[in-house]
Amino acid sequence: MLKVRKSSLVVIMIVSLFILGGCGEVLEKFNDASENETKDIDNGVNGKNPEVLMPVQEYTGEEYTLRNGKETDKIANENREIIENAVKCFFDEEYNTEVIVHNIVGNVDGATVFVESVGEPHFYTYAIIPINKQEEEILVDQVWSQEGQIENAIMAGIYGMVMEKEFQHLTDLIEEVNQEYNLTGLNKEAIPVGADKFCNEYYFVAIRKTENFKGLLNKYMENPDRTKEEWNSLMDWDEIQPDEIRIAIDLYMTENGVEPNQEAFDYLINLIDNDERIPKGLYGISLHDNYIDKTTATGNKDNSLKRANPNDIIKE
Repeated sequence: MLKVRKSSLVVIMIVSLFILGGCGEVLEKFNDASENETKDIDNGVNGKNPEVLMPVQEYTGEEYTLRNGKETDKIANENREIIENAVKCFFDEEYNTEVIVHNIVGNVDGATVFVESVGEPHFYTYAIIPINKQEEEILVDQVWSQEGQIENAIMAGIYGMVMEKEFQHLTDLIEEVNQEYNLTGLNKEAIPVGADKFCNEYYFVAIRKTENFKGLLNKYMENPDRTKEEWNSLMDWDEIQPDEIRIAIDLYMTENGVEPNQEAFDYLINLIDNDERIPKGLYGISLHDNYIDKTTATGNKDNSLKRANPNDIIKE
């Protein structure tokens, strides 16, 4: 279904560069990266290079970059209308989905285009459009995306739609903790590059095991404009197991120069662990200081507090 370039080397390079970028932390969590793999992913945040850090409240995602993408970034943004039209057509033709185009970021051999679905199911994802740098040509007929990325976003969006009440309760719970301990999430303007799939400024959701969700994906391709009640009736949601879904919560300290609050972190863990009204899934929780790496859209640093794989909170 996806239009992928034939050169496997180019594909590997682009995908690798993307994973090392802002969504690397997202993919790391969602794919249960091993401890050794995690240590290899370092974009300068752990070194606390002040040149790449900024307060999370000020971050809009505009500073997000991919390695070796300076040349294509310039070409892409000079041809934004062409890229927007090509990507919108790709999602319409391949996924029967209307999208809003947000950030367009140059990569080594093209541009990574971050999009948001219009209406429900609601999700964020991305596509990649190749660019012939020598001719400064946008290859509008070769738009593609990493295998399974868009499909997973759709499935997560359906899950979020069906579990709307439970996710709203999760959001309310987090906001209560934020208010009590002076925490915050992403700037909403940065969500398209700082999160992924079904998400808001505090958490993002992915489907870890897709087998039980494939029927929903097929139904989506037939008709994406179903009501919550219709989606609910198409699947026995009680049969879904927690390890099929990952929910990653990422929060930040509101004030500059303040270390992640251990008491707040422990309190949130306790609330998640004991609350029976939030969505089922495997929960990972991270609390960072106030700074985010503006080039990669991640808050992960040496002083970040984390509870994640293999010690996720399991909610039945």
